[in-house]
Amino acid sequence: MIHRHHETKYGIQVSFSNDIGGGLCFSHFSCIVIGCKKIGKNLTIYQGCTIGGVHGKGAPTIGDNVVMYAGAKVVGKIKIGNNIVIGANAVVVDDVPDNAVVVGVPGKVVSLNASKITKYFN
Repeated sequence: MIHRHHETKYGIQVSFSNDIGGGLCFSHFSCIVIGCKKIGKNLTIYQGCTIGGVHGKGAPTIGDNVVMYAGAKVVGKIKIGNNIVIGANAVVVDDVPDNAVVVGVPGKVVSLNASKITKYFN
């Protein structure tokens, strides 16, 4: 009951089955849904983001030092590497290699130099 109250009050839904590393940061709360297999250390997530699985097919695994900007979606049984930046409103449905910047619908890797950006969020 307390969990449901906090979901409603803050607009953040986090499944009990998530394996979440330290350093989870909600920069702006509201309209956030997190249902994944594993989250590494230092995930920074902005408003309106969704991390979710596909029924019967699995859920995402998120690496360390990931930043998800407003409205970003990570969906399906995929692996998001370490030191990743996911741009605003990007929809990621495929695996993402380490140090990538992902933008667009569907998400495309536009750079492999994200570690310069993610160091500011640790």
